[in-house]
Amino acid sequence: MTTTTVSEPLYTGEERNKRIFAIVGASSGNLVEWFDFYVYAFCAIYFAPAFFPSDNPTVQLVNTAGVFAAGFLMRPIGGWIFGRVADKHGRKNSMLISILMMCFGSLLIACLPTYNSIGVWAPIMLLFARLLQGLSVGGEYGTTATYMSEVALKGQRGFFASFQYVTLIGGQLLAVSLVVVLQQFLTEDDLRAYGWRIPFVVGAVAALISLFLRRTLKETTSKEMRENKDAGSISALFRDHKAAFITVLGYTAGGSLIFYTFTTYMQKYLVNTAGMPAKTASYIMTGALFLYMCMQPLFGMLADKIGRRNSMLWFGALGTLFTVPILLSLKSISSPFLAFVLITVALAIVSFYTSISGLVKAETFPPEVRALGVGLAYAVANAIFGGSAEYVALSLKAGGMENSFYWYVTVMMAIALLFSLRLPKQAKYLHHDL
Repeated sequence: MTTTTVSEPLYTGEERNKRIFAIVGASSGNLVEWFDFYVYAFCAIYFAPAFFPSDNPTVQLVNTAGVFAAGFLMRPIGGWIFGRVADKHGRKNSMLISILMMCFGSLLIACLPTYNSIGVWAPIMLLFARLLQGLSVGGEYGTTATYMSEVALKGQRGFFASFQYVTLIGGQLLAVSLVVVLQQFLTEDDLRAYGWRIPFVVGAVAALISLFLRRTLKETTSKEMRENKDAGSISALFRDHKAAFITVLGYTAGGSLIFYTFTTYMQKYLVNTAGMPAKTASYIMTGALFLYMCMQPLFGMLADKIGRRNSMLWFGALGTLFTVPILLSLKSISSPFLAFVLITVALAIVSFYTSISGLVKAETFPPEVRALGVGLAYAVANAIFGGSAEYVALSLKAGGMENSFYWYVTVMMAIALLFSLRLPKQAKYLHHDL
């Protein structure tokens, strides 16, 4: 693995400040989008009875989980629609529509009547709102990754692009933190009666603030590019860039799987497999996710020094070698501190990928199909492999084959390594752009 050095161009102070503000504006919406998306999961235990009345709490949670999964499956459609809008009508317009849709979805959930008030229409409207949110967050990744990559300062693109995952993880942490705060001030009955609505209201208001910030952003595409006959064309994407799309799909599949394994699924793993108390597992994961969030700019800077391709190769190689040992060690661990250390190490390995994942994808496609290529490839791989991670892990555990899941993740990491080898030593696009 050779070291790549990139000379940093000279920007005026005004230009530098404008680009940094653009990063803030774009990433703020990303934070809000993921806050709104994950608030649903953290509040489900409280609002499930309001929409799915049943004597069995498990049935209620299964129904709300089904609606959550439906939002996940809408991501590829969102990646396609918003990718086309971003390439055909501009990144800024796509980001504005996306944040408006998320705002409406959150506000709708916050104001929804319960099953006792309107009957079966309550869960139907909840599903509709969740589908809107799934479309929105499905389109958010590709457009934001593309925009942040295009405005990031040359020579520091890894550092600035890493803030996409800073805000993605930050949205999850803020969502769970708000629920924890509400738990301190409201009783469980209050949370079930009305308290669960508060996070959705907060998310809708935050989306409006982000909308204001995004309205001031400068468009990164030219009129000539948007009028290109291939702009936003899925047929052009697969006609001229099929190999690039497959490469992105290949390493994103492993990246999405290991990301969800060591983030959203890990808390359940610590409780169900390692036998830790739920509160202890929550503390471990909150601390680990906070450190993971802080790692992103550091690994982004590292990628600027050693090259994006080398970072991806380290990700694939370390993930292949250490996934099974880490998960096996966590399976029988009794010390919360050691569990925290092991999970942090795993997330450090994942950071080689997440810190620059959007940028590596954006550098693979030309501007006329960039948002579409990035968004669609990510959404498809994420829905199939990331969205199913928890289901596959729990199914194998229920079948007495839990260790098979560790090897499944390892095989996907090996595949990610092989596809990373296909990345050029010098990015084909964006490299010469200021």
